[in-house]
Amino acid sequence: LLSVCILIYPEMAGQMEEIGETFSQMGGFSQAFGMDQINFGEFIGFFGVECGNILGLGGALYAALIGISALAKEEKEHTEFTDYFPVWGQLTPAQQDKISGSIVSRTMKKGTVIHNGSMDCAGLLLVQSGQLRAYILSDEGREITIYRLFDRDLCLFSASCMMRSIQFEITIQAEKDSSLWIIPTEIYQKIMKESAPLSNYTNEIMASRFSEVMWLVEQIMWKSLDKRISSFLLEESAIENSDRLKITHETIAGHLGTHREVVTRMLHYFQNEGMIALSRGTVEIINRKKLEAFCKE
Repeated sequence: LLSVCILIYPEMAGQMEEIGETFSQMGGFSQAFGMDQINFGEFIGFFGVECGNILGLGGALYAALIGISALAKEEKEHTEFTDYFPVWGQLTPAQQDKISGSIVSRTMKKGTVIHNGSMDCAGLLLVQSGQLRAYILSDEGREITIYRLFDRDLCLFSASCMMRSIQFEITIQAEKDSSLWIIPTEIYQKIMKESAPLSNYTNEIMASRFSEVMWLVEQIMWKSLDKRISSFLLEESAIENSDRLKITHETIAGHLGTHREVVTRMLHYFQNEGMIALSRGTVEIINRKKLEAFCKE
């Protein structure tokens, strides 16, 4: 900036001196801003004016860029939400405005409890990316996973105040770092009463979730724990797209509603049979066909 001022000063000195005389004759205005104390025709005065101009223009440009960035981000989030919400195109413009004006975007770190029991009505959760886990907790403190949520999945049970007939406490936790939208319960419930497509979509999700719960009940009642553990390892491998699973024995026990010691005993059996290899915090499937065959026995 100093170099530029030095280069253009000789050409601008005469003009700036005339401008300085004009500003110095503005009475109270000149005194208020100190313009009667500075000579624009001198290099120091010229340099100060140019610095002020550049800083002012730079500040205005920076503020404009920040504003544009914020608007672009908001528009992008709105566009992504409409792509992720299956029945968006079947809602009226007024209903769309109500939802888009009330949704909140959130980022959850791995392990964050998003919803905790029927007393917590967090709103409906639409997963943008990541992975959530829904589980119930026994009186003894044992956990059991009832279902998981992935990209584009909608969680209804986080809006427990919308379903008064639910008699069990569900906890929703982020299994991975996750981004999601929260739809306020009262907004969703009001629109659901007006919109048949949204009501049908909600009933489909409800039926799907209860099917998963019934499948879990069948697994617990009719399938031995060793078969459930082998099935869980295969499912986890499919989710992670890897045979090497970063998972602890305690985490597996939490998913299946059993004790860590029991899981450890079963995993060592699988290892002795050459189906998996164990290391600290890791389970690696080394013979998938044998593990799949054991699961189907």
